[in-house]
Amino acid sequence: MKTINAALLCLLTATPAAFAQDAPARTYLSQAEILAASPHGDWRTPDPENLLVMDLAAGRVVIELAPGFAPQHLANVRTLAREHFWDETSIYRVQDNFVVQFGDPNASKKDLAKPLGSAKLHLPAEFQRDAAGLTFTALPDADGWAPQTGFVDGFPVALNPQTGKAWLVHCYGTLGAGRENADDSSRGDELYAIIGHAPRRLDANLSVLGRVLQGMDLLSAVRRGTGPRGGYRTPEERTPIQSIRLASELPESERPKLQVLRTESATFSQMVESMRLRTDAFYKRAPGRVEVCDISVPVR
Repeated sequence: MKTINAALLCLLTATPAAFAQDAPARTYLSQAEILAASPHGDWRTPDPENLLVMDLAAGRVVIELAPGFAPQHLANVRTLAREHFWDETSIYRVQDNFVVQFGDPNASKKDLAKPLGSAKLHLPAEFQRDAAGLTFTALPDADGWAPQTGFVDGFPVALNPQTGKAWLVHCYGTLGAGRENADDSSRGDELYAIIGHAPRRLDANLSVLGRVLQGMDLLSAVRRGTGPRGGYRTPEERTPIQSIRLASELPESERPKLQVLRTESATFSQMVESMRLRTDAFYKRAPGRVEVCDISVPVR
């Protein structure tokens, strides 16, 4: 159920004293140096069926869906993308240091809501999944929100060995399905992306679908709303969405050409170790630990 790379395994038994300021200095490469030396096999190309391509006037946002989590929501999202549901919808809520939310701004008004086409009108809550069968690359340090944290196929994940459950974590760039108070009130048509400090209190309370691979600079720069919870007071303030498509629906020449570092790779282990223990001309003291949302899985 769980794989831990050798470089991380040896760190699991290290005591906090080993990371003290007066610990013997070691030389660690920078992340840029580590990635520059990474072999081709340590990178993967995302499946175009799992890539959402959002086009805004300011540019393109690329989102990778996590196929091992929230399968019914992901099926609805793919249906909505194929049927062009999001064309001419908008980013209608931007709460500073929290989220951007997009879709149909009238979704909560039944008489004005945009039809969902052949997508399902009701889905179960998919907050967690069974951890059995996951290739889980664990981080070596304790987490304040979950018994274990790490990565599955490039996505930040928390895991509880006692319950046998795993769930995607709310880090910067996480994509989730908005809902009302009922746990089964999300359908995948109203989506949000985290643009601020990781709101881990949301973990296992919403159906999380993936993460933004490219274009976070565009989402985080969108004008903040001044209404309640970051909503816009007038329709003119919204950011129009030209389209959201699956990459598999685009001509080959228009598909994103991206690769993601494999989080079960030796390169990733080396990167984590460097983040935890590096000292050099700039870093005078090694932190001695790393938190799951500290790590932005590299994309090239």
